[in-house]
Amino acid sequence: MMRPGARQYVVTRPLYSEDSFAEEHEKVYRQRKTMLDHLKLYFTFDVKRVKHAALSLLPVIGWLRIYRIKEWLLPDVVSGVSTGLVAVLQGMAYGLLASLPPWYGLFSAFFPVVIYFFMGTSRHISVGPFPVLCLMIGSVVTRLIPDEGPPVNITGLEGLSVDDQRVLVASSVTFLVGIMQLGMGLLQVGFVVMYLSDTLVSGFTTAAAIHILVSQLKFVLGLQVSGFSGPLSLIYVIFNKITSTNVCDLVIALIIMAMVFIVKELNDKFKSKLPVPIPIEAIMTVIACGVSYGFDFENKFGIDVVGHIPQGYESPVAPNLQIFQETAMEAFPMAIVGFAVAFSVAKVYSVKHDYTIDGNQELIAFGVSNMFGATFKSFAASTALSRSAVQESTGGKTQVAGLISAIIVMIVTLAIGFLLAPLPKSVLGAVVIVNLKGMLMQFRDIPYLWRRDKPDCVVWLCTCTASILLGLDLGLAVGLGVELISVIFEPEGVKIFRIPSPIFFANIDFFKNKLVELGFNPLQILKKRNKALRRIKKLLKNGDLQWTSMGFLNTTCGSIGDSEDQDNMEELDQPIDFKDLPAQIDWNRDLPANIFVPKVEVHSLILDFAAVSFLDISALKGLKTMLKELIRIDIEVYIVACDPYILEKLHDCCFFDEEVQPSMFFLTLHDAMLNILDKHSEQTEKNPDHGKVRHKILFPKKRY
Repeated sequence: MMRPGARQYVVTRPLYSEDSFAEEHEKVYRQRKTMLDHLKLYFTFDVKRVKHAALSLLPVIGWLRIYRIKEWLLPDVVSGVSTGLVAVLQGMAYGLLASLPPWYGLFSAFFPVVIYFFMGTSRHISVGPFPVLCLMIGSVVTRLIPDEGPPVNITGLEGLSVDDQRVLVASSVTFLVGIMQLGMGLLQVGFVVMYLSDTLVSGFTTAAAIHILVSQLKFVLGLQVSGFSGPLSLIYVIFNKITSTNVCDLVIALIIMAMVFIVKELNDKFKSKLPVPIPIEAIMTVIACGVSYGFDFENKFGIDVVGHIPQGYESPVAPNLQIFQETAMEAFPMAIVGFAVAFSVAKVYSVKHDYTIDGNQELIAFGVSNMFGATFKSFAASTALSRSAVQESTGGKTQVAGLISAIIVMIVTLAIGFLLAPLPKSVLGAVVIVNLKGMLMQFRDIPYLWRRDKPDCVVWLCTCTASILLGLDLGLAVGLGVELISVIFEPEGVKIFRIPSPIFFANIDFFKNKLVELGFNPLQILKKRNKALRRIKKLLKNGDLQWTSMGFLNTTCGSIGDSEDQDNMEELDQPIDFKDLPAQIDWNRDLPANIFVPKVEVHSLILDFAAVSFLDISALKGLKTMLKELIRIDIEVYIVACDPYILEKLHDCCFFDEEVQPSMFFLTLHDAMLNILDKHSEQTEKNPDHGKVRHKILFPKKRY
């Protein structure tokens, strides 16, 4: 009830003992579910569960219900047509990148898009060929079906042409990639993308851009270069047959690259004024086809053209299981990279347009898309950054734009593909190279990373260098290894001590001893510093030591002994007093008069109290003594994740004073770490090894 005139709520209830309360109120026991109970619940179907499952697996149902036809349909149509024109050219160009006939790239720009329309959660990414994945597939294809020499002995390749063999390899690898992505999605392991940091992805895609650039030189220069894969393959490609350049191919490619680059820059500069970007790639392709056909470039100048493009789609084909065995190790990084890039781009657009995406559903969507597409001889799909940018910047609101782009690709495949037969392959190579600009410009990240975070810069450089010299699959593995090492063995400065049990009279000494095992005894260090300070003051008073602008200048060779000042040994555990000294002493530098004090490399210590549920009076006193010893030797102490009960008890027991203050308590380990990094940022810039973190967690055993 409320008391009249007072803002108080008064609760009245009977006086309960434990027995009387138990008699009146029956205790509710939590029912522990067995594995059988969970299985029954999982396979129990009702209308609500079916509806939820349908909305989860088919997100299209959710956003189609709110689709605004009058507001969104026209922008989606315009965006879809613009994206479709780009997808046609990029699909054919990336088909060559995958070491396949170019028209198979049109399949990859159609089938996966249709499936993603129904199952994807992003409304703005353009699904289809991605150059890095195409290059990785091309590496597998040329390894199993080389340009020169017999193919790997695989059942099912007999009687097939080289192109058909390569298509079967690419589609089988794509099907395996889809299986892996679908499996990860069903197992709810979309979090794996967390292990691919932005720095690692940047270094990896930059290296991939260089590989792509070099792989397209054979089309731009008109070279007949055999496919090579494996370590150092890049260097061989660069220096092989460079003198056999076809001048006509080179001139065409340079003109195409110059025009496309200039118009793309104008599109970016005037994007706020242009209703849609100028489709310069499509325009230049039409012009190149007309000129090539009119002047018969293929016969007069010996340039390589796209040639006959079959109309329609081919019959479905089953994947080859033996190819699964041959390519499993290469398919897994493809599955991870394809998902990571698509998810990163999708996340950017979801934040910009205020909707959510589901990482696990994205894995399922790409898995099914790749499996379905592989059945119809397409190769692995993800998203191309430039194509997604076109779809979003031209006003695309939903994946209706993606579906319309797929329809444009289908029209080319079924009806007008034959018009692209005289198109020089050097034009496709030029289109690929121009679209590498964004990835190649990531080299500008190096100076920024070096200034801000040198370990991240090392990860970038190692990933990029290894991917260039060893190939993309090995390079990604090296990058992951370096990234994990940089997390485990970080630079010095901070140590984390995890206490996994309550602290009380029987184990407080054990924990203090474990802290000593960090590499120093704080009490001994404090006593040695105070003894050294006395010695320095005495030398200054006697004139044996002088202070100059360059530091201390000693005029004696005396050394400090442990037996000095035995009459005042009890005062050596007090805070260090720099009074009457011209400057403070840096104890980690060399001291004058051959005075030696052990150096302490740690500047911050974090005590993780997440598992500390109890602290008795004896442990409280021991903890306070230990903290004071650490603070007096200039080690900043942080206590994190402390139970409110423990913190309240510390206040009640007058735990805090001028040295041990409540400000050392932080909610989480992350909060404390950010505070340390911010506090030591200036010292970090001056000294790269100072102010950084060495993450060392100790797990002392309980002792009772």
